[in-house]
Amino acid sequence: MASTSQVSSVEEEKISAIEQTQERPRYTDREKLLTMLGVLMVMLLASLDQTIVDTAMPRIITDLRGINYYTWVTTAYLLTSTVMVPIYGKLSDIFGRKPIFLIGVVLFLAGSAACGASQNMAQLVAFRAFQGIGAAALMPIAIAVIGDLFTARERGRWQGLTGGIFGLSSVLGPTAGGWITDNSTWRWVFYVNLPIGAIALLVLIFLMPTLHSKDSRRPSIDYLGAALLIAGTVPFLLAFTWAGSTYPWLSWQIMSLFAGALVVLTTFVFYEHNLERHDGQPIIDPSLFTNRIFTTSVLISMITSMGMFGCIVFLPLYSQGVLGISATNSGLRLIPLMGGIIVSSIVSGILVSRFGKYKLIAIAGMVIAIGGSLLLQQLTADSTPNQLIVAMLVLGLGLGCSFSLYTIIVQNALPTKLGQATSGLTFFRQIGGTIAVAAMGSVMNSTYSPAFQNAIPAAVKKVLPGKTLDLFNDPNVLLSDEVQKQFQKQLAAYGPQGKALYGQLMEAVKVGLTGGIHNVFVLSSLLMVLAFIISLFLKEIPLIGNKRKAAEHEAPEDAASTSVSAISIH
Repeated sequence: MASTSQVSSVEEEKISAIEQTQERPRYTDREKLLTMLGVLMVMLLASLDQTIVDTAMPRIITDLRGINYYTWVTTAYLLTSTVMVPIYGKLSDIFGRKPIFLIGVVLFLAGSAACGASQNMAQLVAFRAFQGIGAAALMPIAIAVIGDLFTARERGRWQGLTGGIFGLSSVLGPTAGGWITDNSTWRWVFYVNLPIGAIALLVLIFLMPTLHSKDSRRPSIDYLGAALLIAGTVPFLLAFTWAGSTYPWLSWQIMSLFAGALVVLTTFVFYEHNLERHDGQPIIDPSLFTNRIFTTSVLISMITSMGMFGCIVFLPLYSQGVLGISATNSGLRLIPLMGGIIVSSIVSGILVSRFGKYKLIAIAGMVIAIGGSLLLQQLTADSTPNQLIVAMLVLGLGLGCSFSLYTIIVQNALPTKLGQATSGLTFFRQIGGTIAVAAMGSVMNSTYSPAFQNAIPAAVKKVLPGKTLDLFNDPNVLLSDEVQKQFQKQLAAYGPQGKALYGQLMEAVKVGLTGGIHNVFVLSSLLMVLAFIISLFLKEIPLIGNKRKAAEHEAPEDAASTSVSAISIH
């Protein structure tokens, strides 16, 4: 009897999912194009804001005089923009995409204006946190809107374009930030969001379809679930942000944060399970993870994000510190990488739309990305800029497939939960990036010191005392002309020999830094190999091409993923 009841429930859920897909409103081409114009403008703002501020930070610190708050400007934004992602996703599924999207845009623009008007660093940190609350809605809901407007096969072209916008903003952001800072006030790094955002807001208000929620249940906000998610995620992110830099990994501060996060997040999971079992509306439906396609996509995206950030974060350090490339046009250094991402993101989207299949493209992307990471491992202290360019280009071509492809995959697998599926993928991708930056930084720092010491010639160790050698234990000496001049002045006390000693020490620093970054690239490669192995188990179901085909192609597991979980738990 239980088995018959389960099958019956599965079939009912399947029929319901098919009916909702068939009842997708028919939007006119004009509605789609104008809505996408606003959506793409918002996505450009969201992705630019992540990169444009970093270039202006030295000038901001000088003006507002609060270097002790330096890292908090980024950390505050990271915390709020990450933790709010799944909350917005669920709210958009309950109340509809448009109102939640507009709220996010308004909060983001208000935060931008407040950041630009900040009079001290404490204010800037607070307003960046507020800005992050709005920013959390922009990217995932924008991508979910694409899911509302287009069928799965049609989404390929648009999702590819969104990946291209992300890659483009990664180049434009640092360059625009540097230009604004040099030719105007740093405040315009934030104010520049206002005119573009205002135009996008007007387009969305007057021209975007309502995109009503399909959930027939009475809307109910999971306040306790949201509070538990925030209370658990914030200390978790802070632990990874501070570990290895502000505090040692095994310090009581970091261990306490991890322990507290584990307790709260465990409570959150049990509470959400119980709420869903009683037909509630949890922030993150635990049953999402009973869908194999969603779980596999989340794992691949999270691990790939870790590998990607492991490469990207340390590429500028290698190009500036080891190769001596100028930091003046910092964004231009990443053009090969981002160019590869843009091209492959667009091409993969077109291929998915053309053939309606994604698994082979996903696997091919991972193979190319692994090839790029292996090329990065070949870089040494004597490598040329051209070798770096080739490695970045190949890596970008591989990573570009992941930017948009897995969004299409999870939206196709969970057509009735586009908001949750999209925001869930974004949430875990950002978590992966945060973990990677901390972990890779620790790998680099722990490797650098012994590699540097081994690279120092024995003759130099005999001449210079240990205290002088310790001054070079920070590889950032390669990035600061002022610090280098101070060291040259100190070594001038050794007479003509001092110049030679300085040159040998700086070369040892380059060798040590290269060794540390090499190990980061090795770890990144291992992560991408793991993601490749998982991608082999990715289930492929035909992408929905139109409303009639949706009913024919919907897989029982995918259409009924939510009810299966509820039945199994009982």
